[in-house]
Amino acid sequence: MGFTIGGSRGTKEFRSGARRRGRTSECTAVAEYTGLWGWDVVPGARAAGPARDCSCGHTNCGAPGAHPLALAPTVPAGATLDDVTETWSGYPGAAVLLPAGRSFDVIEVSEEAGRRALVRLERMGLPLGPVTATPDGRAQFFVAPGAAAGLPQLLYRMGWDDAGLDLRALGQGSYVTAPPSDFAGLGPVSWLRPPALDSAGDPPQARLLLGTLAYLCHRLRRA
Repeated sequence: MGFTIGGSRGTKEFRSGARRRGRTSECTAVAEYTGLWGWDVVPGARAAGPARDCSCGHTNCGAPGAHPLALAPTVPAGATLDDVTETWSGYPGAAVLLPAGRSFDVIEVSEEAGRRALVRLERMGLPLGPVTATPDGRAQFFVAPGAAAGLPQLLYRMGWDDAGLDLRALGQGSYVTAPPSDFAGLGPVSWLRPPALDSAGDPPQARLLLGTLAYLCHRLRRA
């Protein structure tokens, strides 16, 4: 991919160096996303239970703890730990949000369908990108940009357009809460399949995964 954190150092050296400099774990995580995986990052709001009040301060917030903070800048892909620390110091405790529609789009299904799909797709030897699991029971498959715009046509071509599937795509204008951040006051997001250097910057085309995801969504719906 060509992305490194603060130069040509390896991941282990970067992490130990970060500890020596006393940087926060938040900044370290963000710098891995920008420097190692080549993704933009945006500081996001947080929500706290049991009322799940959003840190944005709006009592009628439509997406508590799951949206960018107002006027918060994007930390761009390639930003070093120093860059991240300078920006993130103004937003301590912010959630780590990844903008969809830039380096990747997302295909989202139920976590059960996602876990079953992962097993099948790996057995088939199909290319896979990162996959997250959210605390509200969703699995998010990172795929090549453009999937959200092309999803209706892809489902139509595969014969799944009128099946009422529990499946959606997130593209331009949407944000993914990244591990280990809390999602909407419900708990932390985790990796079902963590990023890797060979796929983070080159996620698979949605069409390669969609047939399996759609089939399993349909099967679980009928169960």
